[in-house]
Amino acid sequence: MELWTFTTLALVAVVVFLFFQLVWSKGYQARLPPGPTPLPILGNMLQLDSKNILTILHKLSEKYGPVYTIYMGPKRVIMLHGYEAVKEALVDQGDKFLHREPLQIFNAIFKGNGILSINGEKWKQIRRFSLMTLKDFGMGKRTIEERVQEEAQCLVEKLQNTNAQAFDPTFILSCAPCNVICSILFNHRFDYDDEKFLHLMGMLNENFRLLNTPWIQLYNLYPSLIKHLPGSHRTVHKNVLQVRGFLMDQVKKHEETLDPKNPRDYIDCFLIKMQQEKMNPQSEFSYEELLSTASNLFAAGTETTASTLRFGLLLLMKHPDVQAKVHEEIDRVLGSSRRPSMQDRVKMPYVDAVVHEIQRYISLLPFSLPRSAPQDINFRDYVIPKGTIVFPFFHSILHDRKAFPNPHQFDPENFLDKSGNFQKNDYFTPFSMGKRLCLGEGLARMELFLYLVTILQSFTLKPLVDPKELDITPVMTGILSVPPVYKLSFLPR
Repeated sequence: MELWTFTTLALVAVVVFLFFQLVWSKGYQARLPPGPTPLPILGNMLQLDSKNILTILHKLSEKYGPVYTIYMGPKRVIMLHGYEAVKEALVDQGDKFLHREPLQIFNAIFKGNGILSINGEKWKQIRRFSLMTLKDFGMGKRTIEERVQEEAQCLVEKLQNTNAQAFDPTFILSCAPCNVICSILFNHRFDYDDEKFLHLMGMLNENFRLLNTPWIQLYNLYPSLIKHLPGSHRTVHKNVLQVRGFLMDQVKKHEETLDPKNPRDYIDCFLIKMQQEKMNPQSEFSYEELLSTASNLFAAGTETTASTLRFGLLLLMKHPDVQAKVHEEIDRVLGSSRRPSMQDRVKMPYVDAVVHEIQRYISLLPFSLPRSAPQDINFRDYVIPKGTIVFPFFHSILHDRKAFPNPHQFDPENFLDKSGNFQKNDYFTPFSMGKRLCLGEGLARMELFLYLVTILQSFTLKPLVDPKELDITPVMTGILSVPPVYKLSFLPR
């Protein structure tokens, strides 16, 4: 009986496999971009080593071209490799590729809400409102710049208290950008020793790290199966719900003290917009959307900047010659006491080049966030079927030899001309391209410049080992490019 059952199952598996191969190789697949042959259920997962996935995807593009198909488990994915292919999709045919595919790990909580996941008219309204609100509260203006400058000084004071002792900077570098986001969202900053603040930082950092693990990648591929099992996906959900609960408390406090004539922050503005549209049954402004978008801004605005800073300090220790040139330019332009402003950036081309090169080199979001085809899309000589996931491979742009001769080397000269002046590069795309360009790009650029300059104006970065021995390899490159854990000393200058 057991032999009969085994034989039957084996025959069924063979039939399914052959049928899958037939369907894949003919008919419906005929106009898909080319790609490696997938296995049933697993797709091409056995070929995609998560620890070396960027190299593997590059080799696939060499074999199949800049637009190719892979299967991540059961999900069909179109990869767009290189500047020309990504620009053609996200800019030249931007309206066709606007649709965002939500990450399954967050879908159960946010239910498709939040600026990172919403689509269509709802996305247009929430994005337009958010951009106007952030602009009104000073994104790119002096008010926000002053907040960042003040937070940079608080950060330096905290670093001075370490007394040049070696420590892991992960937590402290997250506090500064988080406080700026807190001031924008609900007009409040925390002391770096505040227990609630410490807890929030811990949850955000843990989620950022877990998003990059193989288990969470499996959850995004097989959510209906993995959600029933124990694992780190439950930790991510718990952390997101706690952050959401914290923001819900802030919203309730704002409702109790709301003055429609004098909005204090993003939450006030959103609540006022809800009141204005309360008679509109088609309104996209709701408590659910406020909590989800605020959660998106809170998490993304904290950990992306913090991780870039952390990676940046590591690279500057790895390259002491670069750190020395940064110190020289800061001393020449600012001296030892005048705090930096964004107006100084034009006078500091080398520092500006270093900030850009850090972002280029680390490729924080190698794929950006996934898109999906809302209907069949004709692209080049292919058809991208409705529902297919589309990944713009931004790492391939940031590491393109045509724009950056030695892409795998950290070299600020990539953004300097022969006279030492800063020069822009169209291939600098860490904030994505097209209409879904990162909402917080202006704030992120400001924070990275001001934090790095303020830190290096006050300190020399000292590693625990010889710079040549420093490991700058990301822990794992999946959704995010996470810097390895390290310790350093901040030596007063």
